[in-house]
Amino acid sequence: MVIGICQLDLLIRETHSLKGKRRIVKQIIGRVKNKFNVSIAEVGDQDLWQRSQIGFCLVGNERRFINSALDKIVDFIETINSAEITNADIEILSF
Repeated sequence: MVIGICQLDLLIRETHSLKGKRRIVKQIIGRVKNKFNVSIAEVGDQDLWQRSQIGFCLVGNERRFINSALDKIVDFIETINSAEITNADIEILSF
């Protein structure tokens, strides 16, 4: 069993309130869930209106597949253009 975990730090420049930030984060999370069928949630910086941390994970049986899927998800989030990815931490665990 292989588990891929990714945490993204996002900078959301277009928003000036927590309500606007949550709308953008909810949109990103919804689009990723619909396209990739992964577990994803906002995991940090909930009270900062221009920053967010999003975490997602994926389980499979091949390390190469998990790594490729995580990279595709990060690339997809970059193409949404609602937020700038300032940091991406990817970890792959094998059991």
